[in-house]
Amino acid sequence: MSGPDHIDIRPVTSGVAPQLAHVHATGFDEPWGTEAIRDIIAMPGTFGLMAKAGEHIPGFVLARVAAGEAEILTIAVAESHRRRGLGRRLMEEAAAASLAGGASVLFLEVAEDNPAAIALYRNLGFTTVGRRPGYYRRSGSASVAALTMRLDLADQPQ
Repeated sequence: MSGPDHIDIRPVTSGVAPQLAHVHATGFDEPWGTEAIRDIIAMPGTFGLMAKAGEHIPGFVLARVAAGEAEILTIAVAESHRRRGLGRRLMEEAAAASLAGGASVLFLEVAEDNPAAIALYRNLGFTTVGRRPGYYRRSGSASVAALTMRLDLADQPQ
């Protein structure tokens, strides 16, 4: 699928794991490495979508579907492409793929100190259904709670 800035959304393959690990490292205190990403991509029920701008991968999302539910495992967008709608596109595509894969609900966890991501998810229709204290560790500081959020996929426009 093509969109603004000539970015296509395509399925992830294990061959791009090093590029995905690089993007992941730009947004997380404890990023996933290449092997971890390869292992996740290989898990049954897991799928990934990546944004491609030529040979560059400015963002991706990994998710899994099981027993009628889907979960966003991670989403990362390169700093140079943030606040330009790419995260939204990736989330919308992941929701559509989850629905097509048999899920009726999509869950995710987000650090409660990430207001931009929380606002995006709420704008997409996610609601907060739980809180996990101390879930994320921050370098040089105390841990941060995760908000568990839920989106009913049946309520989404097709």
